[in-house]
Amino acid sequence: MIGGVAVLAVAAIGVTVAVVGIPNRGAAPEQEMIVSGAIEQPATNDSFEPRARFNMSLYSIDDPNSLWVVVNKLRPFDPPSFEPSGLVPVPVPYVNYAQLQEVASDAVVRMFADFESETGHQMQALSTYRSYAAQQQVYGGNDLLTARPGYSEHQTGLVIDIDAIPRTCSLQACFADTPQGSWLAENAWEYGFILRYPDGLTDITGYQFEPWHYRYVGIELSTEMHETGIQTLEEFFGLPAAPAYN
Repeated sequence: MIGGVAVLAVAAIGVTVAVVGIPNRGAAPEQEMIVSGAIEQPATNDSFEPRARFNMSLYSIDDPNSLWVVVNKLRPFDPPSFEPSGLVPVPVPYVNYAQLQEVASDAVVRMFADFESETGHQMQALSTYRSYAAQQQVYGGNDLLTARPGYSEHQTGLVIDIDAIPRTCSLQACFADTPQGSWLAENAWEYGFILRYPDGLTDITGYQFEPWHYRYVGIELSTEMHETGIQTLEEFFGLPAAPAYN
C-alpha cells in the first residue's frame, strides 16, 4: 500500500544482501499443504474450480495475530492500535527501514535472492511494517490509495511494498511491467505471497491496482489461491466486498 512521498524520504539503497545455497525455490521445510476439510467457493465468480480438499479453518481470519487475518475497509484491527509480536529486521536492500514478522522476513530473503540469481536484477523493500501511529502520518485522505489508520495491512507485519533497484515505476501501475513486477506476479506465490490488490478488482478490495504490494499468507494458502485462480482474500473466504468504509 502506498506510503506517500513523506515515507520515501530515507534512502539506503546501496545495501547488497547475498543469500546462497537455497534449494527448492520458495519451499520451507515446515510448510506442507494441508489436505483436510472441503473448500467453500465464493459466489462472486462461477468459473473458479475448487481443489478437492483444503483446510479453510487452518488459521483464523479474524485474529490480528493470525497468518490469514483479513484486513480491509470493513474489517479493521481490534484493537486499532494492534502491534504484532516477533518483528525482525529484514536483511535485504531497503528504502525505508524494513521489519516484518520472522516467517515473512525469511520468505522475503529467499524470494529476493532467487530473483537476483535468476534474472541478474535486484529488488528492494520500499515499505514493510507500519504501526498505527505511522499510518496516521502516512494517510493522505485518498481512500483508493492509502488505508486509514487501523485498517492498513501493513500493520500486520506481513506486508511488503517492493521496489526495483535502481528505482523504476515506484508505487505506480507500470511497476507491473518491470522485470521485478513481472517476475513477482509469476513467482511470488511459491514463497507464500499473494498480490493483494490485483488489477480490475478495486470493487472488491477497495484499492487501486498495486503491483508492488505483496501480502504473506503462507505457502498453503498462496498455493491454493494460485491453483484455483482466486485472486483476493475476500473472494476466497466468501467475505463481503469492501470497496468503501462503513
